[in-house]
Amino acid sequence: MGDPPADALIEALTPLGGRELHRLLSGAMNEQASVFQEGPRELREFFDLVEDRPSWASAEAFEPGIGSFHRNSELILQGLVGGSLVEGFSTNISRSFVITGRLREQGVRRLRQNNRHVLEIFMPGGLERYGDGWKLSVRLRLVHAQVRRLLSNDLDDWDVDSWGVPLSSAHMGFAASAFSARCLKHSRQLGVRFSNAESHSFMLVWRYAMHLMGIPEALLPKDEDQASRFFQIGAICEPPPDFESIIMANSLINAAPLVLGVANEDDKKDLLKLAYAVSRALIGDEMADQLKYPKYKHRGLLLGARVQTRVNSVLDFLFRERSQRRRFNHFVYMMSAAAFDDAGISYRMPDHVYAERSVNW
Repeated sequence: MGDPPADALIEALTPLGGRELHRLLSGAMNEQASVFQEGPRELREFFDLVEDRPSWASAEAFEPGIGSFHRNSELILQGLVGGSLVEGFSTNISRSFVITGRLREQGVRRLRQNNRHVLEIFMPGGLERYGDGWKLSVRLRLVHAQVRRLLSNDLDDWDVDSWGVPLSSAHMGFAASAFSARCLKHSRQLGVRFSNAESHSFMLVWRYAMHLMGIPEALLPKDEDQASRFFQIGAICEPPPDFESIIMANSLINAAPLVLGVANEDDKKDLLKLAYAVSRALIGDEMADQLKYPKYKHRGLLLGARVQTRVNSVLDFLFRERSQRRRFNHFVYMMSAAAFDDAGISYRMPDHVYAERSVNW
């Protein structure tokens, strides 16, 4: 299945045209009462639904996870991009990216938008109704609905009988488990230490973000163990990595120097080699070989990362100014890898199945 409430809203708004769609969504996101009065019934129904906050999603419950994220943001981002994103997207999810050309035409921007979303949901207050993490989660849900509509209408490229509904709830649930539980696992491999309260809270942040993104309750893992189990089941259901998965995984790794704005060619090569080695160490040689990774050696890489992380923790404990400076640098690192627009969040939607023929969004 897809996402019935979001799909219904997109079907109601699309005939109004791109400019009006953007105006109505922008007004609804920013709680303009007049927009709900002017817009179609589906607009109010959808926002009534997403504004109904579950009892388990409280600001207090998110605090330990947010704190641990900002203390370890650089390593968590490495674990996410080099491990969780590769694992989550190296499935049939990759078909939609390759068919639409979202990576080919606008790949770096898409990855920077992904990083922006992660940063915003882990900002204090980011998942409140007024927060950018809340708005970006709901926006992403609607983008998925629009891409699903475009692909479903393009029977030449998308084989529904073989692949099912594009951007299905099942795949979104699988991704939720990868971005949460697998990210915790890969971050620990790099030396991050989470208390039980921090890992539980980290999972809650992702759980609420994925709830906002329309994943059904039955596919929202309640804790890390359940998310890991969901991931295992999803991996069993997926075919081995194929052409689209190979393109997707290697695009993610190759985008790292561009996302971080590395200009020098030698520096790019060094960073790319390191990114492949780290990713290979995180996902394992078997999967890395299936994805046609270069055979960079990684023996001892994760052990060295854990030792370095531990040394940094001790030095940060002994020298407070150093700790503050490092955390500031980590935050700048995250900001540099994220997409920020002076005009604010755009609620434009793609209007063509192929990225090169669609409006910018």
